[in-house]
Amino acid sequence: MNETIPVRLSVSIVLHNSSLPMLRRVLLSLQRAAEVAHAAAIVGQVSVDVLDNSPDDEYRRRAAAETSTWQEGDFFRVTYRGLSENRGFGAGHNVVVGGLCSDVHLLLNPDAELAENALLVGLSCLREEPSIVLLSPRVLGEDGAQEFLCKRYPSLLVLLLRPFKSRLVRRLFRRRLYRYEMRDLCSGQQEADVLLASGCFMLVRTAALQSVGGFNDDYFLYFEDFDLSIRLGAQGRLVFNPAIQIVHHGGYAASKGIQHVKYFIRSGITFFSQHGWRWI
Repeated sequence: MNETIPVRLSVSIVLHNSSLPMLRRVLLSLQRAAEVAHAAAIVGQVSVDVLDNSPDDEYRRRAAAETSTWQEGDFFRVTYRGLSENRGFGAGHNVVVGGLCSDVHLLLNPDAELAENALLVGLSCLREEPSIVLLSPRVLGEDGAQEFLCKRYPSLLVLLLRPFKSRLVRRLFRRRLYRYEMRDLCSGQQEADVLLASGCFMLVRTAALQSVGGFNDDYFLYFEDFDLSIRLGAQGRLVFNPAIQIVHHGGYAASKGIQHVKYFIRSGITFFSQHGWRWI
């Protein structure tokens, strides 16, 4: 990226019956962060695509109305698109990835609010460090506690252990679980190179994202971000930057019902089959 020319930023957000009040909060936070970066001449145009996988026509009508208030901005524009079929989270993002003309693309969840300086910090970092292709933020939960969403390569044992709430189980395997969550490297204020980043917020160079073909449509939901991370890793560095902060209002698969557990298992099998099984 040219250091004297403001960055062209694109953003994609995929909906599936997502909370519209939360979406409004996310878009407002994104707009505020874009304004801060724009005022510092870091970002020029910001184009946001909201891609709706929801099956209900009434929901789509309300989602389109919710996003329409941002469509006429001078440098910050939001476009709503109702997709003809739900082919999954990654496939939703891929609808726009191939045609992007931006310098940097943000893959963002509809439940992830940005700190006001998140884009300023992230885009400045990408300008200064050409070896970095993806930035992952410090993620806070609604209670203010850090969520450790960057990961080392998973084992089947770790994935089976994580849903357990039992204090005894978590105490017995704490070292293994903490290592998987990279707590040793991602707890402080230093940047850290990571293998796997979370899809709730991926600030990635558009050329690198297009070079690997975006997400793999084999994943309907879950593990698509791990797969993308591994493929992007061949393009350059993936870096956890704690100075970029977001608040994540999401949950884990086990807390979302049996269908999400089925998605998780199916995508986990796909991931291990493609990238290699690790049992313990």
